[in-house]
Amino acid sequence: MKEIFLQYIWKYRLYEAVDLQTTKGIRLEVLDPGIQNRDSGPDFFNAKIKMNGTVWAGSVEIHDRASDWRKHGHPDDATYGNVILHVVLEDDMEVERPGTHEMIPQMVMVVPDRVVANVEWLLSRDRNLACLERLPAIEPVYRTEWLDALLSERLERKTQDIFKWLGQKQQDWNEAFYILLCRNFGFGVNGDAFERLARSLPLKCIQKQRNSISQVEALFLGQAGLLHEEAEGQHHYYRLLQQEYEFLRHKYDFLVPLEPHLFRNLRLRPNATPHVKLVQLAAIFSQREHLLSAVLQARTPREIKDLFRVSASDFWDTHYNFKYPSIFRKKSLGENALNILLINSVVPMMFAYGHAHHQPEYSERALKLLERIPAEKNTIVQLFQQAGIEAKHAGDSQALIQLMRNYCELKKCLFCRFGYQLLRKEFNE
Repeated sequence: MKEIFLQYIWKYRLYEAVDLQTTKGIRLEVLDPGIQNRDSGPDFFNAKIKMNGTVWAGSVEIHDRASDWRKHGHPDDATYGNVILHVVLEDDMEVERPGTHEMIPQMVMVVPDRVVANVEWLLSRDRNLACLERLPAIEPVYRTEWLDALLSERLERKTQDIFKWLGQKQQDWNEAFYILLCRNFGFGVNGDAFERLARSLPLKCIQKQRNSISQVEALFLGQAGLLHEEAEGQHHYYRLLQQEYEFLRHKYDFLVPLEPHLFRNLRLRPNATPHVKLVQLAAIFSQREHLLSAVLQARTPREIKDLFRVSASDFWDTHYNFKYPSIFRKKSLGENALNILLINSVVPMMFAYGHAHHQPEYSERALKLLERIPAEKNTIVQLFQQAGIEAKHAGDSQALIQLMRNYCELKKCLFCRFGYQLLRKEFNE
């Protein structure tokens, strides 16, 4: 049996705990299983075990077989010198404390068959949500607690990404928000490419040219490598942007355009193509000089959305790219796109800003924003809905995405609170 499973059983006391005793017949009581150690050394620190009326404090090591103590080289490792109890499934030998001939107390842990069966059932199922049929049995209070914790996990992870960009950009919050916003304008499939674009095109260049929408569009499209074709036969607006970009490349001689193949067009809705998303970005940064400050000052989702309610230049009213015209349609962000923008860009930035500046009011506003944005509609949310777990708002849907991506898909059921509740339920029945 995998040791990670045995550690889980020990941590959550899912073993038979009646009349516990060592292999030498000494009665014992587990007062505290200790703190799990995920680095080298004993599996649990600061455990408290009562044996023959005496309370011992120290480490606990867990193995499938007692002989694994020797197999893993513990007799020669001084870090195992404070082990007060060796917990095993199979007692096939006695073990000595490193550097001495003193025997370490050893206990055979009895794991109920139903617990083993349920763990194997969870981990062996060939589906993303292994416990789908059993999730309705989990009480609502445990669902709420776990979703709150998952949302915090997700925001902390996004915060670390922002801090990484800040470290690379001399703690420039405007530049970090610019990178975050560009990445999320890639809407998944083009996220990496849009982030590379933002890194290669400094915000300061855009800000210096913001009074000319054609020059800002030229910077975004040209830097993405989308103005590389011969001008002959192209629309006059294409030729204008190409000329603008060549002028700006001469002005900012460090600009090197990306390869156009980095930006994907296949299976994208016309309004989500790289051309459209890039000119939408151009419109935002052309019309909003102090975007991050305005976002941080805004109080409601509507106020924030209004900052992004901009339209691209007139040429794009009848085009999705340079080659093929379209029916007249303003290329502005729709309500769903605005919600996604708030969820993935504004909320993480506001949360990170509050954390970094020790101003919790910003982090609290970020959480309240999520509660005022409708839940996302995707396959993950729909799957959990089948199990009776409804996403009431965007905070819930973000928590469910975190659960699926970081637990369910990775088969980390033993680290999931839903998994724990299901195993605990089986143990108590």
